[in-house]
Amino acid sequence: MQNHSKKVLVTGASGYIASHCIKVLLEKGFKVKGSVRDAKKMYIAKKPFDNYLYKDNLEFCELNLLSDKGWDSAVKDCDFLMHIASPCIIKEPKNESDIINPAVQGTLRALNFANDSNIKKVILTSSIGAMLYGNQKRYCKSSDWTNISEYVGSYIKSKTMAEKAAWNYFNDLSEPSFSFTTINPGMVFGPVINGNLEGASQNMVLDLIKGEYPVLPDIYFTFVDVRDLANIQVEALFKIESDNSRIIVTSEKSISFLDISRILKKIGFTKCPTKLIPSFLIRFLALFNKNMKVTSMMIKKGCYEVDISKTISIFNWDPTPLEKTLLDMAKSLN
Repeated sequence: MQNHSKKVLVTGASGYIASHCIKVLLEKGFKVKGSVRDAKKMYIAKKPFDNYLYKDNLEFCELNLLSDKGWDSAVKDCDFLMHIASPCIIKEPKNESDIINPAVQGTLRALNFANDSNIKKVILTSSIGAMLYGNQKRYCKSSDWTNISEYVGSYIKSKTMAEKAAWNYFNDLSEPSFSFTTINPGMVFGPVINGNLEGASQNMVLDLIKGEYPVLPDIYFTFVDVRDLANIQVEALFKIESDNSRIIVTSEKSISFLDISRILKKIGFTKCPTKLIPSFLIRFLALFNKNMKVTSMMIKKGCYEVDISKTISIFNWDPTPLEKTLLDMAKSLN
């Protein structure tokens, strides 16, 4: 796929997923305009590409999810939009609006400016979290939505509300000027290429290999290699089969936090814990602590599976083995 004349606006360019998407786009011959919330973070966004041969195909701009400033000029010369920017937190915020407002308003802002431009397709990075929680289902499909009337935590609530708002906006357009796809990944692992360790999975793996957790909660994740995710997001730009669809990009079966730690220990990170904290203790602590309340919610969810048949069919996806993903990630954090 060589598309030397096509330009893609990638929001959240200093982030973990966006850095890999930009890498794939450049390797496939696209021009890229990356946005950052703060110009001070531009060096993080530029860092992985300092030695690339594609410098002329890469530029950056400053955009805020809560302001219209700069959006019109950012989209006007672009053919596609990959909206990845969204607050990603580890600890529960004091006010949930601190994460929900940027997620929802930023998504609607991106779609609104896309609709008033020459953007041909918008790819929104959502989350499996927008499908999975607030119920006791053990099998998740792309038609499912998280029930935010139940307690699911601020991050999951923000992703659910943002994606729902996006679909409502798109479906209400009488003649949309662009096609639309949401990508719903599970927990994203794999190498960090820009040195930014602020994300949830980076912190999780770093804390595991440093021995920061003496014991682990009995929670489960589905997972995806960040390189697989980036490749699928870029392929989706031209895959008409993905148009107007929610695409789940994650493992078919969930894995326990404990098993992730065991894999890391097996490949040489000896400080990783191999014991569980009793779930009743988490439930008790959840009465007093917001973060424990989220953990308790995930414990209650337990093990689950996901329907990824559509993703495999459209993208001929052969997922990277988790052991390789975790090894490459851990090495990149040193």
